[in-house]
Amino acid sequence: MKFSLSKLFLIVTSIALSLGSVMAQEAAIRKNLSERLPNLPKIDEVSKTPMNGLFEIRMGNEVMYSDAEGNFLIQGALIDVKQKRNLTEERMDKLSAIPFDQLPIKNAFTQVRGHGKRKLAVFADPNCGYCKRFEKDLQKLDNVTIYHFLYPILGEDSKTKSKNIWCAKDKAKTWNDWMINGTTPPTANCDASAIDSIVAFGQKNRITGTPLLLFADGSRVPGAVPMAQVEKMLAEIK
Repeated sequence: MKFSLSKLFLIVTSIALSLGSVMAQEAAIRKNLSERLPNLPKIDEVSKTPMNGLFEIRMGNEVMYSDAEGNFLIQGALIDVKQKRNLTEERMDKLSAIPFDQLPIKNAFTQVRGHGKRKLAVFADPNCGYCKRFEKDLQKLDNVTIYHFLYPILGEDSKTKSKNIWCAKDKAKTWNDWMINGTTPPTANCDASAIDSIVAFGQKNRITGTPLLLFADGSRVPGAVPMAQVEKMLAEIK
């Protein structure tokens, strides 16, 4: 019993010393970086990385790296070459995830295919060539509910087309007619403030390009990715 208690004491002491050392390093990093780089955004989190002596510095959704004393600041990707993993990219994916229940669904129009149990949200600009290509591929997807968010970021004509699509009697059909068949959306008028709300939401959540896909687990994928990847991600969501 004495041996066990003694061993436990040593373990607890070791953990306490280790935590104290980490906290001291974090404090030093915050202090030195803030003093030396006064224009640096507020540091929200300092955490150890798998690389010995390297710390992650999180500022909002931005990630940089520092040594234990805040003498050096590194911007770039941290890659685990042994496991062939881009740790920075994985971290950014987590930081940029958008909970599906926080999407402004009321400002989207939907297409339901099959039983519609799977969910996918797509932010797209009507004048985006990649969006058109992706939309054609998207027709092959079944048993899914697709939430379309009009995200006109390519100029005034994109805004006009988005407004005409949103104000159409059949939004989904008008969208498909334009994106797939090239039929220009007819002029229509209504309260299109929903589009402005979507753009504001996207800017807040750092959506800078289209198409952008959001899955039910909060993960996001930029670009016109192959349908095989979309199917794989939908299948992996429990």
